[in-house]
Order: sequence, then structure tokens, then C-alpha cells
Amino acid sequence: MNTAERDLRLEMLNSLLTTPHRKLEQVAEIHKLIIELDPLFYGHLAVWYQNHGDVRDHKEVFVAHLLTSNLTQHRDAGFVMLQEFPPYQVARIVDFMKQQQNKMPRSARTAVRRYLKTRESNPALFDRAALRGRNAMKHLYASLHIKPNERANAILFRDTPPEGSLAYVLKQLAKAETAVEQARLIVEYKIPYAIAIGAIKQLTPVTLVALINSMTPQEVINNLKSLQTRGAMDNPEVKKLIDAKLEEASKSGRVAAFKAQIAADTADFDADTVARLEKVTNEQVKRRGTISRPTALFVDKSGSMESAIAIGKRLAALISGITQAELYVYAFDTIPYPVIANGKELTDWERAFQHINAGSSTSIGCALEAMRRKKQVVDQIILVTDEGENATPYFSEVYKNYCRELGVMPNVVIVRVGTSYNWVESQLKQQQAPVETFTFAGDYYSLPNLVPLLTRPSRLDLLMEIMEIPLPVREDK
Repeated sequence: MNTAERDLRLEMLNSLLTTPHRKLEQVAEIHKLIIELDPLFYGHLAVWYQNHGDVRDHKEVFVAHLLTSNLTQHRDAGFVMLQEFPPYQVARIVDFMKQQQNKMPRSARTAVRRYLKTRESNPALFDRAALRGRNAMKHLYASLHIKPNERANAILFRDTPPEGSLAYVLKQLAKAETAVEQARLIVEYKIPYAIAIGAIKQLTPVTLVALINSMTPQEVINNLKSLQTRGAMDNPEVKKLIDAKLEEASKSGRVAAFKAQIAADTADFDADTVARLEKVTNEQVKRRGTISRPTALFVDKSGSMESAIAIGKRLAALISGITQAELYVYAFDTIPYPVIANGKELTDWERAFQHINAGSSTSIGCALEAMRRKKQVVDQIILVTDEGENATPYFSEVYKNYCRELGVMPNVVIVRVGTSYNWVESQLKQQQAPVETFTFAGDYYSLPNLVPLLTRPSRLDLLMEIMEIPLPVREDK
């Protein structure tokens, strides 16, 4: 594996930290580059990310590239993986292939046809897909000239759904005159919250209870602010149901790790609800693996580094919740500030960082110098910084002394925020130190993507793990 290839693979892992807000073209270039230069690695990475990743945009681009690949095993894997997506993502994958790649191979059309026909053959599966993704389903049929069967045509295009279909039930829900009748239909047919509130003119506690009972824990988290706006938090019985769903979310393996924390940050919830959302986040992060190596986290608090402090708090909470070894946390400008929390929850780290404010010049090396003097030995160092180092001691110089005196060579992971200077990375590479840089330009809930990089003994271990993931095989071939 030559240096250029190794850097490219790690750059691909770096790109997985970004959350491009439904703008697939922003992540497309690195996907295109690596599938051209290392198609074998790309295929395994696509499957690995489908199982371990959080960012939907990347999952969609992976499948689009597999479906348009020159390799038969890629196209077959993409065929199988496409079947797992909800309709709106299948539509986005199709549009990406057409608009960004100018390709729509026959095998990709066959994959979408199989997707639609599989759902047509199972009315319950079709109804659920059509209810949640009506426009996406219509788009797939129309844009690829796939003829729907009679039942699908009646539901999607003629708007004359047959009796017993979910689309028919939704029409009945809109006509229901009592809360009891609304609740019965919601419970019996498990009508999704986002669909139901569009059909019901006024939500009562009875209707809210029925809706929340039908929601998954993730749906409750995603719609918590909406529920609050509609008075759900003010009714003790309804609030009790919401609390039960949040408790379930903390135990479920199907909840995005930082979605709960974002929900807590973007709405004015009571302290009890915020605590429950933080518990969900903490429990989900713990599922990502454990860190068995002593670790240091250095957070830049120099001028204009408010974003680094915000990320640092979350990384400290994330790491402390899953580490089985020593964790040393320092904030720094031109002097180091040890940061010690009285617990492992995000609230504990919020309190620990509460008096850390951005200002002054930047000596990234000062925190490592403090550790050298205290003989605090670690195997990996995480730097949250823009790398704009302008004061001594410089990190690369202290790193040499630290390695020599303590007999270690820690991996350095730079989480780059703000304007990029590349200073620390280039200095470390000149002395052949193990360093990777991850540009953080996304949302906080993509931070758990760092966990696989911190829980493996080395980057090579992670790359080998990815290469060992088998590609799915089409059963009909």
C-alpha cells in the first residue's frame, strides 16, 4: 500500500465525518476518486458503512457508485443493498445516478424494478412505503417508465385507493368526527405521526396517545418538538408515554447516536426530558465499541475557537463514556487548562467546560508539554483545532521529546475545525509521526463516526476489518 493510496483511504474515512445536508454532490468527488483508484477497497467500505455509518448521504452515494460500477460484484452488491432503503432514498439514488453520473445501467433499472415489484406483491409492505414515500414512489415509476400494477396505480396515480388499503384508511381518518374513532384508526393501522397530523384538524390527548403508541423511539425523538408544540408535554398521561419511548430509545440499537442530543439542543424542554435525551445519546454512543488505549483530548480555546470548544465537550463525553483506559482532557491557548468532569455524561462535561472561553494566541504543544512533565503516557492524542499554531512550544517539537522521554509514539488524530492551516499535520508528517486529519464540517451527530478510528489498535486494523466485510450476493444469480 503506497503512501498516496493510504492517504486516499484515510481521506475517504475523513469524508464520512461530514454531513452535507442532502447535497450529495459535496461528497461525490472523493467517492468517484477512490472507486477509480481502489475499487476493491471501495466495495468493502460501502458495505461496512451501510452497517456502521450514520450519514444517509454517504450511504446513498455508495450504492449509486456500486450500481454504476464496472465490476459485476459491485453491481450485485448495490442491487441487494438498494432493496433495504426507504423510497425517498431510492429516489435520491436514482436521481444521483442520472444527474451526477449520467448513468442508469440496465442492472440499476432492474434493481429498482425489483424494489417496486417486491412491494407490489406484498400489499402491507407497499401500503407502508406508499404512505411514507408517496411522491418518491410515483417518481420512481414515472421516471423509469415502470408500469405499476392495478392496485399500485389506483393508490398512487388515480387517488382511488381500494378499501382496506392504508391510503383508504387515511381518507377515513380525515373524515373521522370523534377522537375515539381517530385513535382507533391510528392504532389499528399504525398510521405514522407525520402522516396523521396532516389529516387530523385538531389533536386531542386521546389521539396523541394513539399516535405516540404507534411511533418508534426514533420517530418520537425526531418529532419531539412538534409534539411539544401540540401540547403533548402538558398532559401527564401523554408525557408518561413519551418518557417510556425515550427509555426504550436508550436500549434500542436503531437510534442515531446524536439525534437525541440535537433534539435537546434545539428545543426548550424541561430538565427531565433533557436528561432522558442525554441518556439516549450516552447509551447509543456506548454501543459503538470501547476504547482500550490511554487517550488525550486537546481542545483549542484560542481566539475564534468557540466551535472547537463546542465539539470538544461532545467528544469528551463520547470518549469518556466508552473508554476503559486513562483519559486526559486539556483546553489550551498559550497555556494548558486541565479539564476534569465529575462524571461521564454530556452535562458533566458541559459543567467542566463552562468557564473555558475562546481567546488569546495558540500553542498546541503546551498541553502535551504539561503531560510530558507529569509523565502522563497515552497511545493516542486527539486535537480539536484549526492548526493555527503561532506560539511556542510547538506541538511537533514537544511530540519528539514526549516520544523520546516516555518511550511511546502516540497516534495523532486531528479533528480540524474552522479555517484550515495544515501546520501541525505537515510538521508531524515530516518527522514520520502517525497522524490522520479529519475535517469536521458537519453536524454533531456525525461525531460518533470517529469511534471506529479510536477503538481499533491502529488504522491498519480498521482498514483490514473493512476489507474482511463480504459483499452481499444476489440470490437470483
